[in-house]
Parts: sequence; structure tokens; C-alpha cells
Amino acid sequence: MPVGPATRIYLAAGVSDLRQGFEGLSDRVRHQFKEDPLSGHLFVFANRRKNRVKLLYWDGSGLWVCAKRLEQGCFCWPKTTEADASSLRIAAEELTLLLTGIDLEKTRSRPWWRKAG
Repeated sequence: MPVGPATRIYLAAGVSDLRQGFEGLSDRVRHQFKEDPLSGHLFVFANRRKNRVKLLYWDGSGLWVCAKRLEQGCFCWPKTTEADASSLRIAAEELTLLLTGIDLEKTRSRPWWRKAG
């Protein structure tokens, strides 16, 4: 899935029922994230044990639902600090780290210069 600089990535806070398919996850995006599932942004959900994730993505012609199940261990899902937070926005690099087993809470970003404009 192409994740460009304009693509936002949202993680669902808390537990998600991963038995849901296209319609159920689209509903969660509309109500929990307050976003349009056809926006082209990437939405990521995890189950209670954090050993499965699902991604929902609109590519312009249809919805993608991708899933990953770990055979052992679990994903280090970030904890939200606000009690009412329904989602967490992360960068594409952080998603890569999360899906490869890196604990985002134990890493830190370094200051990085980018040319304006």
C-alpha cells in the first residue's frame, strides 16, 4: 500500500473486534475516528491480545482490508494518555516499527530538519 506524505495513519485505541470486515471497520472509522473511510488514509486496529492487526485502506477504486497474525508474541501497541482518546495518529515510519515488533514507547524521535515549502 502506498503511504505518501499526505496519507495519515490512525491507530484505534483500545480493543477492536477483528471479526469485523469491510462494513464493520468502515463504521468504526466513521464513529470512533470521526473520519471518512474513503479518504485514502490508513486505519489500523488490534485485538485484545495484540497478536492480530487489521488495516483498512481506500485506494481510489475500492477498500482494502489486510490482516496480520503473529504466531508468537504480541505487538507493542501504544497506550493513549487521554481517557477519552479514540485514536492515535502516527507516522509511516512508526507504523513500520510497530509492525516489525519495535516498542514505540521505548524509542524516541530525533530532531530532523526539513526544507520548508
